[in-house]
Amino acid sequence: MLGLGTLARKMFGTPNDRMVKSVRPLVAKINALEPEFAALSDEGIRAKTADFQKRIADGESLDALLPEAFANCREAGKRALGLRAFDVQLMGGIFLHQGNIAEMRTGEGKTLVATFPAYLNALSGKGVHVVTVNDYLAKRDAEWMSKVYGALGLTTGVVYPYQGEGEKREAYRADITYATNNELGFDYLRDNMKASLEEMAQRGHNFAIVDEVDSILVDEARTPLIISGPSQDRSELYQQVDALIPLLNDTHYKLDEKTRNVTYSEDGNEFIENALHEAGILPEGQSLYEPESTTIVHHVTQALRAHKLFTRDQQYIVRDGEVMLIDEFTGRMMKGRRLSDGLHQAIEAKEGVAIQPENVTLASVTFQNYFRLYDKLSGMTGTASTEADEFMEIYKLGVVEVPTNRTVQRKDDHDAVYRTAREKFEGVVKTIKEAHATGQPILVGTTSIDKSEALSEMLKAAGIPHNVLNARQHEQEAQIVADAGKLNAVTIATNMAGRGTDIKLGGNVEFKVMEAITADPHLHPDEVRARVEGEHADEEEAVKKAGGLFVLATERHESRRIDNQLRGRSGRQGDPGRSSFFLSLEDDLMRIFGSERLDAVLSKLGMKEGEAIIHPWVNKSLERAQAKVEGRNFDIRKQLLKFDDVMNDQRKAIFGQRMEVMQAEDLGEIVMDMRHQVAEDLVDHYMPPKTYADRWDVEGLHAGLGEKMGLDLPVAAWAAEEGTDQETIRDRIVAASDAMMGEKLEAFGPDTMRNIEKQLLLQSIDAKWRDHLLRLEHLRSVVGFRGYAQRDPLNEYKTESFTLFESMLNSLRQDVTQKLAQIRPISQAEQDAMMQQFIAQQQQAQAADSEAAPAAPDAAPATVMAALAGFVETDPTTWGDPGRNDPCPCGSGQRFKACHGKLV
Repeated sequence: MLGLGTLARKMFGTPNDRMVKSVRPLVAKINALEPEFAALSDEGIRAKTADFQKRIADGESLDALLPEAFANCREAGKRALGLRAFDVQLMGGIFLHQGNIAEMRTGEGKTLVATFPAYLNALSGKGVHVVTVNDYLAKRDAEWMSKVYGALGLTTGVVYPYQGEGEKREAYRADITYATNNELGFDYLRDNMKASLEEMAQRGHNFAIVDEVDSILVDEARTPLIISGPSQDRSELYQQVDALIPLLNDTHYKLDEKTRNVTYSEDGNEFIENALHEAGILPEGQSLYEPESTTIVHHVTQALRAHKLFTRDQQYIVRDGEVMLIDEFTGRMMKGRRLSDGLHQAIEAKEGVAIQPENVTLASVTFQNYFRLYDKLSGMTGTASTEADEFMEIYKLGVVEVPTNRTVQRKDDHDAVYRTAREKFEGVVKTIKEAHATGQPILVGTTSIDKSEALSEMLKAAGIPHNVLNARQHEQEAQIVADAGKLNAVTIATNMAGRGTDIKLGGNVEFKVMEAITADPHLHPDEVRARVEGEHADEEEAVKKAGGLFVLATERHESRRIDNQLRGRSGRQGDPGRSSFFLSLEDDLMRIFGSERLDAVLSKLGMKEGEAIIHPWVNKSLERAQAKVEGRNFDIRKQLLKFDDVMNDQRKAIFGQRMEVMQAEDLGEIVMDMRHQVAEDLVDHYMPPKTYADRWDVEGLHAGLGEKMGLDLPVAAWAAEEGTDQETIRDRIVAASDAMMGEKLEAFGPDTMRNIEKQLLLQSIDAKWRDHLLRLEHLRSVVGFRGYAQRDPLNEYKTESFTLFESMLNSLRQDVTQKLAQIRPISQAEQDAMMQQFIAQQQQAQAADSEAAPAAPDAAPATVMAALAGFVETDPTTWGDPGRNDPCPCGSGQRFKACHGKLV
């Protein structure tokens, strides 16, 4: 008898079926418009774009325009690229426009799919961001799809690391901008550290299409993006502590591989404390448990983690004397990315390479909170269903499985489980040999560099030619992937997620054409293409007869999605294919997550050497283990997000305040309010409300006014007057401070004064925010211990972080008021003295360097006098905001970086 759920699905279809069915009428409308748009000239297609833009400006909705816009975009793609989008690609585009994740299998043409919603949403003029997992894909896709957008009359930009500021701003101002998730997040943080609106790169967050959305919004969302600056150098301490870790034995620490955590045992604490005493690192008589030992405890903890949790060629590699992290999901090097909190330095000490200074956080954001800034968000991937709950809970994104253009022909074998890793790899080599003999191309997936290289040695010994793709062959990636579908090809790859290059049966035609032209530049490209396409068709047919691409995985990843991505490399667009997973009880996933029962079953079966167990139950057992790990990782990300949400509210408030400051023409009222609040706080502190005059601290108030507001007022005399209350004194202080600032306004001039106020406010906000971030980091690291006192760490963090934020705002008001009170125009005598100093410096420079250009004493004084308006030698807040290569504001005639810029 059928269950109610099964019966309902049979009658009404699944929710996914209903979603797919709901967009079919829209696809039919787009198809019906095809002849009309095919009849347009190239100019006619661009004219349609202008017409759509006008209709949107007049109030028409994007949804109403969708059929026409998609039909126009399809025609442009057909002419620019020779690619006519299939109906399922139009469906994918519609789901993206609606703010969903479109799950589309590898080879279904996701890059082209993105052009439809990108074009439609760019018509509003607010910009669209297409997000990729790496710089290569961002540049490749932007270059490729810009032909379509260009044919439609829209502009395309691409953002990449180390890009010039002007070029980057131009890229963000394009209609459609391609960029990586990292670069977008970092630019958002950088923009909120800029001193003026003109310097900011991004122009808002309208609509984003995230390619490989599971990789970006799930896998990479475990760690926040951090912009940091160097702190004091402690290289020597890292090296001293590192020398002690090899002395530890297994009883000195507890390693939990499930949670990737390692801690010292009681014996270990005692041992390391004695070792630190002997090495002279910990002073005699001082215990590790004393507050003075906090720094040393931090170093010995990070050194232990570096040795026991991080393995060379697995989590990182050493290249050119530098520790490079490896992305566990894509196997790529993450250039420029460093582990925080001194852990990267501990690994550098372990590997004996130069230790870079430890960093302090200047700004940070999680991917979750960055991507939630967008008014509308969507994504594409081949594997999102397993994380559908997380996408909905965190990002409010639904997942829709888009049907394939052709039925999938791939054959998926049940997993083969061996007793030992040695037997497994022998089985892998044997299977590769058998498939290779038939000419079938084989893609072998491994989970780490050392395993890929060990397997490579075994294949060499067996005489099987092959290619290896891991972080060490990063530069040859596209070529190796393009060749992986050729007849007889054997490719070993470490993590295939997000590679972005399709494995096509018979090899990649474009790469073959480029190779032929490079070999003989005299050949005509059209002739070469015709010949290559003919040869390719024959080889493609031969590969299909051999069974298509065989994906052979040597281990299961802790995430089912990564396994599905590897499997999905085979059987694209209805091609034949096969996938197999070879496992052993010694694999990390099997060893950590419940291999005991399987081991018992295998022992009862009395399996012979080299035999494997193959059964559907094994697959189910493994999927349950993977689901457990995925659930745990989701909890980690949720916990990270809960804490970051607290900071995110504060981040938005501070970034919003910065934006207001930059946009304001006149900040006089803001700084006046700050000044009045400081006066009120001082009076409340030294003359508490509802107290008698004999309880007032008049001397303290006098000193406080001098320090915080630059005022020397007869507070004692005022307090002695009969009938004087706190409010009267506060009003007199406010009036005196207003009068003083009025004099400064007159002396400096309104323009100079407004500029000083703006720069001072921005500098103070940035400095206070940096200090606040450091305090929050420290609070976050210790708040977990509140759980032992039966208090919720998250609630404690919320309460204390709010108190710290209020304290920061009070401190900001005082800082700005104090600095504005201290600035003053310099006198004629000071100008003359500085002029003399300038001339003396010029003369010394001429004497030291005979080739230096002669000074122009007649012109210099006028230049200096003009430049010195409002300039105070000892107060950088009066220098404006010169670029490194701009003339120095002191008027020396030198560049800022060679003059006063040396001091900041």
